[in-house]
Amino acid sequence: MIVIQHEPGEGPGSLLPHLRDARIVRTFAADAVPEDCEALVVLGGGMSVYEQDRLPHLRDEIRLLRRCVEHGRPVLGICLGSQLLAAALGAEVAKARAKEVGFYRVRLTRQAREDALFGKAPESFVAFHWHGDAFTLPRGAVPLASSTLTPLQAFRFGERAWGVQFHLETDEEVFSAMMAGEVELREAGVDPEDLRAQSARELPRLRSIAQGVFARWAELL
Repeated sequence: MIVIQHEPGEGPGSLLPHLRDARIVRTFAADAVPEDCEALVVLGGGMSVYEQDRLPHLRDEIRLLRRCVEHGRPVLGICLGSQLLAAALGAEVAKARAKEVGFYRVRLTRQAREDALFGKAPESFVAFHWHGDAFTLPRGAVPLASSTLTPLQAFRFGERAWGVQFHLETDEEVFSAMMAGEVELREAGVDPEDLRAQSARELPRLRSIAQGVFARWAELL
């Protein structure tokens, strides 16, 4: 299994215990993206899908995502990873109307009730968000979740590939590392101290949901 990590502080978080024998490819340290793998996780990052000319590894990741989907291998894309998966499947990825940063409620769709990962999750829950881009639904994909600001928060393509815009993997360590971007938070109209106070309440709740979703994904491996 390959895990692609784009930022030093945005690691697998609560997903880590479910990544058996995974090799972490750190693009921020100039690790090369492999041409193939048996299972793939693509994590978040501050860059955008449309920056492939500046960051050629994004093009390599899209190629790898497409190959994994074509061969029916398990794929999980989180935040930037979900945007790259959407692009690999032919969907549009562009700047959202506004940045969504903070703890906001996610609502699962009717189709999510039958989904292998989200079928046992609560119909709505508060998740951590930090993104300024959004994607359209790839042709043939199933919408799984939405939020008030972002109509498409998660999707499944086929039976083994998922894109999740919100940061389901965020634990205290990942949250602390992401909070280093206080300038960006304030530019988005978010008070860092309020966000830290919310995290004490919301991260334990999010972890319990994430454990179930990630455990079900690991069963596919």
